[in-house]
Amino acid sequence: MRERRYSSTSPEHLAAALFDVAAQAGLEGASVREVAKRAGVSIGAVQHHFSTKDEMFAFALRTLVDKLLTRLADVDQDGDPARGLFSALSQLLPLDEARSREAHVMAGFAVRAATSASLAEIRRTTLFTIRTKLSAVLIGMGVHEAETRAALLLAAVDGLALHALGSPGLYPPEYLEHALDIQIAMVLQGAEVVPTTSAIELAS
Repeated sequence: MRERRYSSTSPEHLAAALFDVAAQAGLEGASVREVAKRAGVSIGAVQHHFSTKDEMFAFALRTLVDKLLTRLADVDQDGDPARGLFSALSQLLPLDEARSREAHVMAGFAVRAATSASLAEIRRTTLFTIRTKLSAVLIGMGVHEAETRAALLLAAVDGLALHALGSPGLYPPEYLEHALDIQIAMVLQGAEVVPTTSAIELAS
């Protein structure tokens, strides 16, 4: 009987409701009660699918990440790796309403991941996946220290996104696109630069 009672409520529907709440009020506002209200279901329906709030958050984050990674994989490089890098990394910037909502929710998950092992693991895997894909492009272009430069590119985009969310007036979309263009150019133009001091030397 219980299965039939909640058969019209899917985890994906609840994850979408959580996303809507978090995009407007932050993750702190995404209580089970608020998610149930947004989804148009009872609290019991939410608890039927997710036994804890963290479990609900983890599913929602995985759903958002899967959507993002699919979009990144669909980016057409058009034979130009540099443009491919720009197209892929711009998916992570709040350049329009949809990407602003995503960036806002992702930032909330990043903060919560500091105290949630499940969310931290999802973020770790996601960052590793994106960094690996960026590294592959840079390696194909003959860029020195490709993995490190990929990490720096990703960190720069994350930083730009966070600053834009906190101070939107200072970082309009055209500024973010220009900054990303410059950052990619700096990475590619410095392809043959070898650091004069290695991490091993710094540690000794």
